Amino acid sequence: MNTSDNEKKGMCAQCSGSACYPLAGAGDELPDLDKAPDFCPMRRLSATVDAANREYSRPEIQEFARLASIQEAECYEVSSKGIRTIIPRIEEIIDFAGKCNYSRIGIAFCVGLREEARLTQKIFEQKGFEVISVNCKVGRVPKESIGLAGDEKIMGAGLFEPMCNPIAQAEILNAEEVDLAVLLGLCVGHDTLFFKYCRVPCTVLAVKDRVLGHNPLAALYLSSGPYYGRIRSTVDKTAKGSKVVLPDD
Repeated sequence: MNTSDNEKKGMCAQCSGSACYPLAGAGDELPDLDKAPDFCPMRRLSATVDAANREYSRPEIQEFARLASIQEAECYEVSSKGIRTIIPRIEEIIDFAGKCNYSRIGIAFCVGLREEARLTQKIFEQKGFEVISVNCKVGRVPKESIGLAGDEKIMGAGLFEPMCNPIAQAEILNAEEVDLAVLLGLCVGHDTLFFKYCRVPCTVLAVKDRVLGHNPLAALYLSSGPYYGRIRSTVDKTAKGSKVVLPDD
């Protein structure tokens, strides 16, 4: 990868972060961005970053961001022994929903995580929230209706197999006027459609990983060894056809 390529795209994952998160006192002058890497978005797309930052001047956005940052800080404990984490994600969601004065929580879940959804709903209800839950097979739309052949279905051609329906899940939670939508284990791509159609604040409790107990980062941690070393192999997996683009509306 040459320098000209690097200058054309953000590569924050390859940076130490010293430009955006320098080790400095609260009142210290921050380092000059001229010292940041050429690929730094604060240099390359400064107008975009400035416009994004101006959004926080909107009172509702500022308050939401303020509460989210308070919630972030409450997940840590700093002591003479260092910093440690103290709150699991489900408690973080509960606490944040409380800070926002939310009372109705929606759960959009995969049917493969039905038991986890039941437990999640019970926990939310035990904390005083009204809970609306909707599973991914709502609508019972056959997969053939979106163009799948019988041999492309999980169980084959001989059985009825409803498609996952994240659009209906999102629209149901919109119609139920939930304050916060919580995703639980939606498939890759189905979660994308949910985010596109959901019109209420939403967050994720857990993402699906059928092999690793819904902990997809485990594959990264194991990729330096023999079990998932294939993940680091150099293979071009990109397709050469027309890109699939979702409509704006």
